[in-house]
Parts: sequence; structure tokens; C-alpha cells
Amino acid sequence: MNSSQIKHYDYIFTGTGLASLMTIYKMVLSGKLSDKSILLLDQDSKKINDRTWCFWEKENLVWSSVISKKWDLALFANEGFKRNLMLKPYQYNKIRGIDFYNFVFEEISKHSNITFLNEKITDINELETHVFVGTVENRYTSNYLFNSIYTKAFAEGQNKYPVLQQHFLGWFIKTENEAFNPDEVVFMDFSVEQKGNTRFMYVLPVSTTEALVEYTLFSEKLLTEEEYENEIQKYLKKLGIRHYEIIEKEQGSIPMTCYPFWKKNTKRVLNIGTAGGWTKASTGYTFKNSDKKSSELIKFLCDNTSPKTLGLLNMKSFHKKSRFWFYDLLLLDILHRHNELGNSIFSSLFKKGKPKLIFKFLDEETSLFEDFQVILKCPKRPFIKALFRILFR
Repeated sequence: MNSSQIKHYDYIFTGTGLASLMTIYKMVLSGKLSDKSILLLDQDSKKINDRTWCFWEKENLVWSSVISKKWDLALFANEGFKRNLMLKPYQYNKIRGIDFYNFVFEEISKHSNITFLNEKITDINELETHVFVGTVENRYTSNYLFNSIYTKAFAEGQNKYPVLQQHFLGWFIKTENEAFNPDEVVFMDFSVEQKGNTRFMYVLPVSTTEALVEYTLFSEKLLTEEEYENEIQKYLKKLGIRHYEIIEKEQGSIPMTCYPFWKKNTKRVLNIGTAGGWTKASTGYTFKNSDKKSSELIKFLCDNTSPKTLGLLNMKSFHKKSRFWFYDLLLLDILHRHNELGNSIFSSLFKKGKPKLIFKFLDEETSLFEDFQVILKCPKRPFIKALFRILFR
């Protein structure tokens, strides 16, 4: 293929996961990038419900129309206690993957400057004046590229920063009899056997007879499918649920690490989503962080692509590290060395901590004084030891 057949775009997105679709949708909303030609590339056509995103929020979002369920109450439990958490002013929200995809792609289809192609990416090569992208079928170039394809080897091929996984398998079930409280999400239930890990059940009830029930771990190694499913069966039996139908299944693994993905950013290539470190490292939550980061990215683009500043855009300058990154690093260091401590750490936090303050802290919106109010609820010895390990290594 000669150069005259290679189509050029202002921006190319490699991968169309959550971060890419959030960013492209906000590009449209901004109205300031309508003169830019944009290409989205992904081998996945985004036609099935492959995941569920949940997040807490106290304000209406641009995604409000695709929220399928909201909860004002949450339950935290372990083998020794249960606590019902009043979430106000927050609500816990659930979005089905397929609803999100349809919502964004419907808007994209209205804009002639945006193209989505269902092609497998084979090559990305940054040159001095542009970025080259190859797929199985075609070749493209762009001024700038947003990459959301996670390269596992970057984080897992080093040993300076711990890498855990938030891995899970869930069943969306329908029971014969009423079995769930549709007004309360089971946020973390550590009453399941820990087996030397951080393991808990997570339940999203949508009616008295329907719920997503997930077995979740924060650990290094994944389980076999049979192990996840056996634990779900045990949990349902403990709840007295004997007769049910499995409507859907979902399974996933989200890297939990403070590895500095942003160091892979270059002048013309910005890594976004999990590939850019947008996942909240200490919890594996992705939706809220990506929502914030995508808004910051749109502002960055709008501020730096006006006629006066054209040519000054440098993707390396987008990222800013905060103290919350260090807090996450402390927790991951502890769980990497002593994975069995997850239950006691989260239980200490939620047993007496104020839910509003905890969620504000996890959203990275607290003051330094509020940070200490949260941190001091946790077991002190493991965190002090982790602090000294990190400072003096």
C-alpha cells in the first residue's frame, strides 16, 4: 500500500473501551473539536453486554440516562459484624455495558467527522510528524493517538510496583422466591472463607428476585472458573437460595497497580483508561476515575489546540501525580506482601468510619485533615511498616 492510500486523521483512538468512549462523547459535547477528524479502531464491535460498571455519585452526570439502578443504602459485612451504610449525599449507581455502548455510538453516528471501524490493530509507530497505525485490513496516520489497549508486560514485567488483580466472576440470577432487598447493595461481604487472600461477595439486587452476585478477590493469581462458581453456589446456599436461574454471566480481571503508566506517554501518544493508569489502584474502580480523567483530557485538548497554541500540544504533560497515588501504593504494598490483611483493613475502615467521608476519600476529593481521619481508622502497624519500606527502599 502506498502513502496516497493511507488515510490521515487528526486523532485516532486505538481501542474503544470505557475511557475512549467517554472521551469521544465529551469531545462531541464540548463542541470545540467538531473540526477534527477522528477515527476509532477496535476489533470488538461492542454489541453485547460484556460488563457492569458501578460508581457512587452525588450529582447528576452526563451518563444519568443509562443508569439502570440506583441505591441509597449499602451493606458491609464480615464474619463478625454487619453494618448498613447510609450513602447520602451519594447514591450507588449501576450501568450495563451494552447500554453505555449504545448510548455513545448512537451519538457518534450523528457526526460525520467521527468514524468507527471494526478492525484489529497490529502496529502503532510514532514518527516525528505523525503516528502510524496498522490494522489487519488497512493503514492510517494521525497527528495524535489515544491508546487504551492495555499492555500487560509493562506492569507485570517489573518488580518495583506491586501488581494485584481485582478478579471476579458474577451470575445474574432470578430466584423462585423473594430473596433480595432491592434497596440495598451488598458492597463487600467478607464473611466468605478468605483462604489467605482478600475475598468478598458483591451483590447488586435489582428486584426481590433478581440480582448480580459476584465473587471477587484482590490478589495476584486468578482462579479457575469452577472455583469462582463453587463459592457463589456456597454463598447462595448460605442465604437460603436453592432454586434460581442464571440469566447472564460476567467475568473479568482489572489490574490494581501504581505502576507509572504515564511514563509511556510521548509527544503524540497518550495512554488512557487502564493502559494509562486511570483505574483506581486501591479498589479497581474504573468508571468514576475515567469520568474525571476524560473531562480533564477534554479541557487539556481544548486549552492547547486553539489557533494561538496550535503545535504546543504535548501528551507527556497531561498527567499529574497526587498524594492519593501514594496512599494507594501503601495499601497495595501491604496486600502484595500480606494478602490476608484485606479483610481487617477494609473492616476497620467501614466498621466506624463515616460512609460519606470514606467515599469522598476514595474519590480523591478530601482535604489532608480528612485524609488522616480516614487513614487513622485503618490498622496502623501494617501501614507504618509499608511507609518505611517505600521511603527507604
